[in-house]
Amino acid sequence: MSPWKKIRYRLEWLGLQWLYFAIPLLPRGVAHAFGKLLGSLAFHLDRRGHHTAIENLTLVFGEEKDAKEIRRLARDSYRSFAQTVIDQFWSARLTPENWTRYCELVVEDMDAVERARETGAIWVTPHYSNFEWIALMMGFRGYKFTIVAQDFRNSLLTETYKKNRERSGHEVIPQRGAIIRLLKNLKAGGHAAFLPDLTIKPSKPATIIECFGRKTCVTAIHAELMKRTGLPVIPGICLPKPDGGYVLKGFKPLEFGPDDTEHTIAQACWDIFEPIIRENPAPWLWMYKHWRYLPETTSVAYPAYAWRTPAFDEVLARVEGKGG
Repeated sequence: MSPWKKIRYRLEWLGLQWLYFAIPLLPRGVAHAFGKLLGSLAFHLDRRGHHTAIENLTLVFGEEKDAKEIRRLARDSYRSFAQTVIDQFWSARLTPENWTRYCELVVEDMDAVERARETGAIWVTPHYSNFEWIALMMGFRGYKFTIVAQDFRNSLLTETYKKNRERSGHEVIPQRGAIIRLLKNLKAGGHAAFLPDLTIKPSKPATIIECFGRKTCVTAIHAELMKRTGLPVIPGICLPKPDGGYVLKGFKPLEFGPDDTEHTIAQACWDIFEPIIRENPAPWLWMYKHWRYLPETTSVAYPAYAWRTPAFDEVLARVEGKGG
């Protein structure tokens, strides 16, 4: 590593430490307003992501919303993500005793959630609103997740984020060798958490789902673990409130049979969330390239950033039962 890169990484770390010190000093209302301001600035400054968000939203909602509404949704998507980032720092003020001041828990089947405390479970939530706080609050309630997280290039940042995410008792592990550790933990009655809309490269651990009418390549690890363990898959989502608080909504466990595949399991997980995102689109990460890969044949439009690759065709053939 070059001397300049070492200096840059150290400066990045110092900046992150300052944020972890300063943001929790803000009153809740000020932190909420700061997140909105930061998101608005990012919307105007991040030209590439800005255009991706508008393109994605236009593809999905272009027939029902005009250009002004699309632009507002794109801006609000930035605001939502900025709020999630600010709240990750502000969460240092949260404890097992006070988190209910800021989050309301609504669960469709509390008995199933309580049973999962003893048996273990696989929990899924999308990149929607403050998805980071769902794991934090569940940790405060005694559910200890094993969470797979991607490392930063700057290892100092990786360690800082890891410590913050583990504050309520979770274990954050790297991607390398993750499935073995997850399987071992689940078989011992543990819990694992996944983001089922996590777009990945076409590969063996990937599957393809229909997302807003378009095919996208996502992780299939949660589906593979469910098939190997038979543990319940419990979906949940974080819904924003106007005052800066959140509703943490838990759904009934999804039930699968021996004929279900990694594809049908992953699709069922996503199908829980798509209607919610369609009803209130802004808190999803629209600036993210969700539809990176272009199918060989398609009857719907894809974004300009989508591209053809044989690897995607191979995964799609496998999903559709056409591959070897």
